Amino acid sequence: MIVYEANKNFLKDITHLTSSWTMRQMLRGTLTVAALTTLFCVVVIELFNSEIHIPSNIFSLLGIVLSILLVFRTNTAYDRWWEGRKQWGSLVNNCRNLAVTIHATFPEEDKSTRRELAILIANFCIALKEHLRKGTRMEELIHVSSREVEAYQKRNHIPNYIVTLIHQKVQAVYRSGAISGADLRNLKPHLQSLLDIAGACERIKKTPIPFSYSVYIKLLILSYSLMLPFGLIRDFGYFTIPLVTFIFFTFVGIEMMGAEIEDPFGLDCNDLPTGDIAHTIKNNVFEILEVPHGDHVEHKTELYEKVF
Repeated sequence: MIVYEANKNFLKDITHLTSSWTMRQMLRGTLTVAALTTLFCVVVIELFNSEIHIPSNIFSLLGIVLSILLVFRTNTAYDRWWEGRKQWGSLVNNCRNLAVTIHATFPEEDKSTRRELAILIANFCIALKEHLRKGTRMEELIHVSSREVEAYQKRNHIPNYIVTLIHQKVQAVYRSGAISGADLRNLKPHLQSLLDIAGACERIKKTPIPFSYSVYIKLLILSYSLMLPFGLIRDFGYFTIPLVTFIFFTFVGIEMMGAEIEDPFGLDCNDLPTGDIAHTIKNNVFEILEVPHGDHVEHKTELYEKVF
């Protein structure tokens, strides 16, 4: 995710756009349309003396339809992005609340159980952020033995398995008499919320915008941009080239921004910083439970760029 200070460096923020993969793709498509428009203008003006013309009113009506579709596309994509951020915000709060409840109810002298639960909660968040990408990477999990790695590798859904281990550990402490039934009931909602949040994120991940919408919008943008010179050539001449180029850049930019943020859990420039959030939760949980995590390696931001 690009971190920046709003309303501070207007021109500098604009220059940063060229470093975005999405922007580079947009520029390639825009230059292609500009080249085709230039070829069209040269042929029509030099050979046909601008005799080819389609009433521009038609393109005004088509532009309205296209704008409505793009509004739907952008709103749908942003809703998915914001829903993902809310779910990870809930994950932060629930992990903190779970750690606070454990700290208040578990015996103070039982440092090993506290540390084990802190490791499991932290690993759940680290595993979840990669589970929503291409699958959990074992090397990122903290304080796992080779035997535990083998057990993890046998599971297809590692976040589920980690939550199961947390439940088993809490139940073992309850059976030992260290915590009461009331304490267990207080822990249950926070434990259940972990998988509720994971399921909500999976819903966002596995349900993209319907394919027909995506293809139709792309086809309509391309068709509109390629036909637009026919309506502008007689009135604007060679000035048709920058007009068509800018209109295409506007429409395709909105569509590609929506495509970039509709899956908010990846590593695109504007995706959610789930890696940073996961490591923040890790640090918070160990601090709340007052156990050392022994992980002195500084977490490096994952492909997220800071703009000052």
